[in-house]
Amino acid sequence: MMRVFYTLLFYLACPALVLRLLWRGRKNPDYRQRIAERFAIYPAQRHSPEVFWFHAVSVGEAEALFPLIRELQARHPNAEWLITTTTPTGSARVRSVLKETVSHVYLPYDLPDAIERFMRHFKPQLAVFMETEIWPNIYAYCGQQAIPLYIINARLSEQSARGYQKIPSLIRPALANIMAIAAQTADDQNRFIQIGANPQHIVTLGNIKFDVNLSQDHLEQGLRLKQDVFRGRFVWICASTHPEEEIICLTLYQQLKQAIPELLLLIAPRHPERFLTVQKLAEQRGFVTITRSANLACSTATDVYLADTLGDLKMLYTTADIALVGGSLVPIGGHNILEAAVAGVPILFGPYMNNFKLIAQNILAEQAAIQCLDDKALANAVLMLYQSPEQRLAMVQKAKAFIIQNQGVMLRTCALLETSLLASNPI
Repeated sequence: MMRVFYTLLFYLACPALVLRLLWRGRKNPDYRQRIAERFAIYPAQRHSPEVFWFHAVSVGEAEALFPLIRELQARHPNAEWLITTTTPTGSARVRSVLKETVSHVYLPYDLPDAIERFMRHFKPQLAVFMETEIWPNIYAYCGQQAIPLYIINARLSEQSARGYQKIPSLIRPALANIMAIAAQTADDQNRFIQIGANPQHIVTLGNIKFDVNLSQDHLEQGLRLKQDVFRGRFVWICASTHPEEEIICLTLYQQLKQAIPELLLLIAPRHPERFLTVQKLAEQRGFVTITRSANLACSTATDVYLADTLGDLKMLYTTADIALVGGSLVPIGGHNILEAAVAGVPILFGPYMNNFKLIAQNILAEQAAIQCLDDKALANAVLMLYQSPEQRLAMVQKAKAFIIQNQGVMLRTCALLETSLLASNPI
């Protein structure tokens, strides 16, 4: 009965959902494209073989998924793969990285008729959701059609768990359709049990984001950028930033410039629709700003280099001398610090790291990163690291060791999925 009520509310919300896409499309036109896919309306009937379906909400989840998909493609070369995302940026990354080796559409809204069309169109033999995606109607359909359903790299915050616990008659039946949940931590495992998951269907495998890799292309591109564009400047990257964080970094840059004359502030905003906003913010404050898309070299007068392109963050980390990982100076919950660690740049982050709580705690315990609880502490950390190359090197080495100690989750996840994969696609 609860799912019927939920479905009715979802149908009633559809006009508002479409209007929201159109509204967001003012700044990012991609939100206005392919809206029909969100209702599982496709241009032609599909006649290709059944697929293995993986869902990653946006860029962060997609990046974590790529090594797993490549490994599974190598093990099952004749299989067909479908990746769904929710955001245009996630879609762009899937298409850029995996290209024609996978099919891609947006995840349909959790409406029975849309799900029915999606399932008839793609005929998935396996459904794998990244991190925290609980869709009652999709899960119910998988259960009814005996489609093996997994949540991998699963995490569940205390706040989300409390919210789910308020609607047990909706969430518990959805979770009953899951074959297995691969949790990141024991705390995540316990929270899934609290909201109604079967304890026998949950294992703790760790965080697949530790299996991040840095390609030779990224290293070579970063080296060229540092030599040809940055020209010996001391680069402080503020990555995956949100509103207010750029203001903090620009203000601190102005202060630090007096002690670090060769300092260059590299800003990589989290959301592409904010690229122009951040550029105007820097220029209005009088900073000489160059955008990556302009393909110009920095001069001694350049203050800010704005990363206004997609998919370059890993490479940009390799060009930096110090990295601040954003979403952590404001109460967003932080973003993935592991890409910076593998790129070999000393890591700073702010007080808000709820999304990566255990990783933050453990990397701090290894003295492989610095948490800055306020603006003054952040400025002091940048200045201290600038003055101490030995400290920067020690942090980089400890962070890389921390990464290596925690790798192997991707292969353990492969092993978890293999039973279902082999049953649908025998070698």
